[in-house]
Amino acid sequence: MLKTTCRPEVTGLENVPESGGFIVASNHLSFFDSVIIQAMSPRMVHFFAKAEYFNRTGIRGRMMKGFFESVGSIPVERGEQAASVAALEELVQLVESGHGVGIYPEGTRSRDGRLYRGRTGVGWLALATGAPVVPVGLADTDRLQPPGRTMALPHKFTMTIGKPIQVEQLGRKHSLPVRRQTTERIMDAIAAITGQERVDQYNSTSHPDSSR
Repeated sequence: MLKTTCRPEVTGLENVPESGGFIVASNHLSFFDSVIIQAMSPRMVHFFAKAEYFNRTGIRGRMMKGFFESVGSIPVERGEQAASVAALEELVQLVESGHGVGIYPEGTRSRDGRLYRGRTGVGWLALATGAPVVPVGLADTDRLQPPGRTMALPHKFTMTIGKPIQVEQLGRKHSLPVRRQTTERIMDAIAAITGQERVDQYNSTSHPDSSR
């Protein structure tokens, strides 16, 4: 449906590892970004989604839950530190089991199109697992639902998948400087793909790194 209605330009699919665990690290512009990455990727990518998407009642609630489960989304409570830690641990388990997981280092959507400073959850995840990090750059996905609109509108977007970044597996306990350095390396790769203006500050959010 996305290919038919939006005519996306997708490049770099060959950079997604054919086997083994991997981490997708992407910029974040739209509510639809996770679904787009999940739909376009040659392998399933598990993203976290708000737990409320899985808990709604009625026919619509069941349909929503079924959809998010079908694309590999995992429910997570937002705004709780304990939930954020547990979420990262769940990602570790998925990666170590050979699955692909997705994370937004910015933490939440960029409202002005700029690329904000990466939160170090992505660095921690990479160093804890040693899995390759696949940088992804999205462009124009924010136009699928412009501000003030509740309905999605078909619009062409671009998804570019960069070459995997290899990191050393240091386990769950490692120094904060190497975690920050790894995170910056990942953000530099995303910026090289998107060409976005960089912002040396965090995007305002209280959400886990990888939730919608």
